Amino acid sequence: MPELVEILTESNPWWANRGFESGIQREKYIIKIKKCLENGDLTVLNGVRRSGKTTLLYQLIRGLIETEKVPPEKILFVNFENPAFVFLENPLQEVLEAYRRDVCSEKGTCLIFDEVQNLQGWEEEIQALQKINEHRIILSVSPSRLLDCKLMALMYGRYQKIQVFPLDFSEYLLFREVLPGTKLNTEEALKENKYRIMNLLKTYLHEGGFPRVVLEKEEILKKEHLQGHFDGIMYRDIVLRSEVRNASVLQELVCHLLSDFTDSYSYRQLGNLLKLDFSTLKEYIYYSGQANLLFEVQAFNPSGKTGGRKNKKIYCIDNGLRNSVASEVFESESKLAENLVYIELMRRGCEAFYWENGKEGAHFVMEDDDGKLTALSVIYKDRIEPGEIKPILAFSKAFGADVKELVLITKDTEKEEDGIKYIPLWKWLLDSN
Repeated sequence: MPELVEILTESNPWWANRGFESGIQREKYIIKIKKCLENGDLTVLNGVRRSGKTTLLYQLIRGLIETEKVPPEKILFVNFENPAFVFLENPLQEVLEAYRRDVCSEKGTCLIFDEVQNLQGWEEEIQALQKINEHRIILSVSPSRLLDCKLMALMYGRYQKIQVFPLDFSEYLLFREVLPGTKLNTEEALKENKYRIMNLLKTYLHEGGFPRVVLEKEEILKKEHLQGHFDGIMYRDIVLRSEVRNASVLQELVCHLLSDFTDSYSYRQLGNLLKLDFSTLKEYIYYSGQANLLFEVQAFNPSGKTGGRKNKKIYCIDNGLRNSVASEVFESESKLAENLVYIELMRRGCEAFYWENGKEGAHFVMEDDDGKLTALSVIYKDRIEPGEIKPILAFSKAFGADVKELVLITKDTEKEEDGIKYIPLWKWLLDSN
């Protein structure tokens, strides 16, 4: 077996001035990470498996070396999924000893630990490093139902958790080389490239934004990558970490929810359909949420926000992932658009609910700190009939002066009428505001 320092040297090619791949720059995340480092915060990258966390770390390393002129030997990167570390009694401690002894013993090093949740007792080790306050520390973790509890143990110092998603639409256009080097941040640029953008949005709606899938040219390999992503999330981030005893029932439930995504459901209906008791059903949905695979949306209740016993709705982290495993693959583009809008709201830090009153309703409701409400619905079709705007108008009537804004996400209709802003999906996705 190679010496530990040899393994570390192989994983840190910049020590020997060797080149390394860092992929297509995802600038929004790099800016967030650097700001956290400047503030002296412990930085934690979290997000669904295969969303690009490791690649972001390599992009950060390249920036530290080339832009901030950090000496290469002062950056330690360790991926704890490397099987070479399995045989170490205390991997983190032994890695740091080898690094300090053979590479760099100075203060002010940048310690970057990928998939650190694979280590037993990692939170105590990181807490000890925080206390001495001699290093900048970045962690990358795959989702776990225990993660937030473990992070609480690190509160000796501050930490910032950055959730990494699959590519948003602006990143997707970058990866698909739409106007390389040019930002689509002016009305003129958007107008000039509108139909090309809309054409790519159609593909994005169906294949999603996992980086490896987007970069893959062969359709059959795209499908294989998506199936592999799904299997990894199910087995490694749910079954193993949550010690699920009946994996086949879990998979049946998840596939059923993916097939009926964006629809409302009750635990009673699901339990009767799948022959599952209430506690197991609720537990399995919770695990799927902790793995950042499925997201359960509550009904809006102005008295206390939570939906209580009302039906829930389910959304998926990625349309491509959903389409790769759901029994109903040929879903309407309206549902794919609605799912995409929900994930984008999450990216923007919005807590969204849904609202229904009989047959009337709004897909998403957000409440400001001052109690003002924004209702957002999705009608993704070529022609919007007058009756289709009744649900969002019913919301406005129900909440009156508390309503701040009514937004209708459309396919290509753009106007303002009856107090409703009609915004094409492609334009809304590219609006950073």
